[in-house]
Amino acid sequence: MTMTDTEAILAGVREWADENGVDIDPVDDANIVVVLPGEKKLKTNVSISVAARTVQLQAFIIRHPDENAEAFNRWLLMKNLKPGPVAFALDKLGDVHLVASVPRHRLLEELDSLLGAILATADSSFNELLQLGFLTGMKKEWAWRVSRGESTRNLAAFEDVLSGPNNEFLQEAAIEPPPSPEMQAETRTQTPATDT
Repeated sequence: MTMTDTEAILAGVREWADENGVDIDPVDDANIVVVLPGEKKLKTNVSISVAARTVQLQAFIIRHPDENAEAFNRWLLMKNLKPGPVAFALDKLGDVHLVASVPRHRLLEELDSLLGAILATADSSFNELLQLGFLTGMKKEWAWRVSRGESTRNLAAFEDVLSGPNNEFLQEAAIEPPPSPEMQAETRTQTPATDT
């Protein structure tokens, strides 16, 4: 049985993934997902969809912002002004994706550079998008973790923003230290006795 053009393209993607030690997830006869490891955004799943004339690449980057939507979206639009093989796009929920399109006959020769561009853009933009659209939630989480003695490792990249005096939630979440044994004894001796 001979391989169709679409099957040959997907086989080429699988071969690229094997050569580069990258995981893949076959979806169906015309779609495959490549899982790219990153540094700031730890994992970027890139959906590769083979259509009649083109191949579409799409990667989810971050969900819609909790706050500051105007500045968040302006930042995305300004990034799209820079020429390059990938662009930011919003879905109907406002979630952010990176997209690229290439004629199907050129995908395999451009696959390495396209996936590299998606990974580089996802990694370089992720922390800035978090700060633009989710800063209040990050401040709250930092304060909550600090107040309970929990690890803040997952937010370490933002420590300078989250741990300082600009985090209004640190004061609210502060837990008073437990009283010393001497203070507890003094409090007990000052409590008036009640008749029973």
